[in-house]
Amino acid sequence: MPDPFKKLVSTLETRFNRLAAQAVSGLPAELGTMTSAGLKLDSFNHEIPDYGVADWTVKLQIPAFFMVGTTTAPVKEDGTALGGATTSPLTRFDFTDTEIEEVRIDWQSGLRPGDRVLAVPVQNGNFAVVVCKVVGADG
Repeated sequence: MPDPFKKLVSTLETRFNRLAAQAVSGLPAELGTMTSAGLKLDSFNHEIPDYGVADWTVKLQIPAFFMVGTTTAPVKEDGTALGGATTSPLTRFDFTDTEIEEVRIDWQSGLRPGDRVLAVPVQNGNFAVVVCKVVGADG
């Protein structure tokens, strides 16, 4: 069975690439590196401790897919099985395609020192906005 999440990731990647290209069209974007103290642009010798990060809100489109798993009942709200709980045999769960509006992508929380980013310097270079994380072809 093809992995339904590969198609989802591919679709998201294509849309983010298009959004990033539109966002920086005509702007003097440049590469930089995240540090423990802030952002270091390749063309600037000092770290920028106070920088912004672009906020992305998207419409998430999930294609129809299925997964195979089991069910356990009864359980607590956190999913922990209660005494006497039983687990079903393998079961197929079918999901229809759906769209979810206003999904916020919190990729800022995943930025780490050493990460390469694309940034747009503003306010005469005194401030910069990180537009996206830049990764190589191998991810």
